Amino acid sequence: MDQLFERYYRLIDTISLDFFRGYAGTINWKARMIGIRGARGVGKTTLLLQYMKRNFPRDGSSLYASLDNIWFSENRLTDLTDRFVKQGGHYLFLDEVHKYKGWSQELKNIYDGYPDLKIVFTGSSLLEIRESRVDLSRRAVVYNMRGLSFREYLNLTLGLELLAVTLEDIISSHLDHAQEILKKVKPLKYFSTYLKSGYYPFFLEVPELYFHRLEEIINLILETELPLLRKVEIENVPKLKLLLKILAESAPFIPNIVKLSERSGLTRNTVISYLGYLEEAHLENNLYKNAKGITRLQKPDKIYLENTNLMYALSPVGINTGNLRETFFVNQLSENHVIEYAEEGDFLVDGRFVFETGGKLKGFDQIKGIRNSFVAADEIEYGTGNRIPLWLFGFLY
Repeated sequence: MDQLFERYYRLIDTISLDFFRGYAGTINWKARMIGIRGARGVGKTTLLLQYMKRNFPRDGSSLYASLDNIWFSENRLTDLTDRFVKQGGHYLFLDEVHKYKGWSQELKNIYDGYPDLKIVFTGSSLLEIRESRVDLSRRAVVYNMRGLSFREYLNLTLGLELLAVTLEDIISSHLDHAQEILKKVKPLKYFSTYLKSGYYPFFLEVPELYFHRLEEIINLILETELPLLRKVEIENVPKLKLLLKILAESAPFIPNIVKLSERSGLTRNTVISYLGYLEEAHLENNLYKNAKGITRLQKPDKIYLENTNLMYALSPVGINTGNLRETFFVNQLSENHVIEYAEEGDFLVDGRFVFETGGKLKGFDQIKGIRNSFVAADEIEYGTGNRIPLWLFGFLY
């Protein structure tokens, strides 16, 4: 166990406290068990280590351990916990729990057996908190973590402290919010860079290797996490990659499951299941005309890549500006809102608001006469009336 403490303290020494994700303030850190799910690369490990560095002295009361550490090849998590608690430990932070076989059962046993211990764990966005044998949802408070919003990107790159705004505030007072933000920064100066390479926090580390690392993350999800956590057959992984390539080249689009099945070599039901897995893995967003009561075998009405950076990583040639705008809008609003495919306009949000996206000259013809309808317009700093700057929707979280 000493080597785990040594690694923990070494990591703490390297972690910066210059920038904090907004997620840190939304988590109820007082809960006995906290789960944080998210795609690889969005900053879960950094979030844990920053919280620990700010809140715990190096007195043995807290411990961070990544469960993909080779130490766990010969040691059990329950044994570590027992030793940790007996030596005065109170706060256990566990990273990459999905890499540890039987993690959910052992966490349940630890929760039940050590009532004074607080546990925080992170894992893949595919992490199944509810399962028939072990249901951690009754014990753990679970949070889902996404990549950087446009607001967080500006704060991180420029050292600003721009605040998030709600969708209702944007709709009712977008001019006031835009004016306040424009006093501090010119958003359009940085918007295109964010769309290309600003969603994952590691863009700061080695910028020239950003897309190489992003491709590695995509391959890890397809080749390791989906077979491990969704039982995708290994022989189907190349077909899954082909399916994602087809989606990347075509998205956003209205899927024809029969044609997707023929091109990918997968059965119809397998294609639909895989589309659901890709959304769970935060590689795509699936939109439906009615988001209530969606089943695993219901085909999406429209498919988008999960974020605009994936567009540049998977299909960088000939990116359509309109598709880029729509993908950004869906990505930023998906964090806290329900987005549905709309018959009129581009999107129905929370069952109340209809949005159409477009350039600075985009008109209201397609949503004329529709109540609570708005245009999210690119290339403008300020909006007027129901025309709202597209970039401002990047301030929702």
